[in-house]
Amino acid sequence: MTEACIVGWAHSPFGRLEDPDIESLIGRVAGAAIADAGIAAHEIEGTFVSLFNNGFSQQDFPASLVLQHVPELRYTPITRYENACASGSAAVYGARDFLAAGRGRFALVIGVEKMTATPGKEVGDILLKASYQKEEADIPAGFAGVFGQIADRYFQRYGDQSDALAAIAAKNHKNGVDNPYAQMRKDLGYDFCRNLSEKNPYVAAPLKRTDCSLVSDGAAALVLADEETAKAMGKAVRFKAAVQVNDFLPISKRDITRFEGAAQAWSRALAAADIKLGDLSFAESHDCFTIAELLEYEAMGLTAPGQGARAILEGWTAKDGRLPINPSGGLKSKGHPIGATGVSMHVITAMQLTGQAGAMQLPKADLGAVFNMGGAAVANYVSILEPLR
Repeated sequence: MTEACIVGWAHSPFGRLEDPDIESLIGRVAGAAIADAGIAAHEIEGTFVSLFNNGFSQQDFPASLVLQHVPELRYTPITRYENACASGSAAVYGARDFLAAGRGRFALVIGVEKMTATPGKEVGDILLKASYQKEEADIPAGFAGVFGQIADRYFQRYGDQSDALAAIAAKNHKNGVDNPYAQMRKDLGYDFCRNLSEKNPYVAAPLKRTDCSLVSDGAAALVLADEETAKAMGKAVRFKAAVQVNDFLPISKRDITRFEGAAQAWSRALAAADIKLGDLSFAESHDCFTIAELLEYEAMGLTAPGQGARAILEGWTAKDGRLPINPSGGLKSKGHPIGATGVSMHVITAMQLTGQAGAMQLPKADLGAVFNMGGAAVANYVSILEPLR
């Protein structure tokens, strides 16, 4: 089977943007990604648009909005993908499958979300729709409340991990200073993240404001090509593995202190790539909340269950550690425009692997991974990427 390669990309800033709608945000990245790949717009044979929405936008049929900015794509297939916070990776994998099936040589992926125009209470209600409504619709504090419950159960089982959560937040905010796309480019420091204060109150105890990713607007785009075509391109990043694993939606059907679906995705991806975790140069991981990143350390096999704190407190996941996690600053610093997130993670990983990450660049970036999840470890995607040689 021919493998897909990333051959071009574009990324808007994330944050409270002046763009009035998703149509405008799509315009920031669609043509720019095609130009970055060095191809003509008419060479794109399929487009894949990621949008969670569920109430953020009045326009809930976004696929052909791409034509407002790239009219050359008229009469080509364009499809919207949605899988909660992993919608972006779902679109990337759809494009990968399109190329593997031999339906075209080039595919365009666009991830987008406009969140900040929605009042805060409504944002919480919309995000909570990514949980199991029959049992979880009344959890206070929206989706933060879901992860607050996860953190509380983890603390009950393994002891108070507030030091570790604060260290994760501090690491990601420090890393985000070097990310030109990040919504919050400020090193908050460990003490601020660790201590309850007027500026850092509880959102859903034991999670404080610094434990929660940011409500954000933004867009990111990729151009993918089949491997044979990519060999002639100016740059190319190859999928060494791409695995999706879904788990039960209800928290009640799982041990939520263990991200078992995520662990399955990691195990299968490492096996498919024929590598060990230690072979990776870095990973971009889905830190929608700091407790999520902590549990992801355990799911990827960096530590045993209940020992994730070691990875952050002993510096394993710092930029100069054994496995840097979120050198971009992650969702915590960069922001989390839902539909754009998975695409953004693949863009930034490709930038690292091609030496184009600017101030974010790691000295060694030979093999990178992306972990993007929808819901509370319900839809789990692991991509392992390498430069095409």
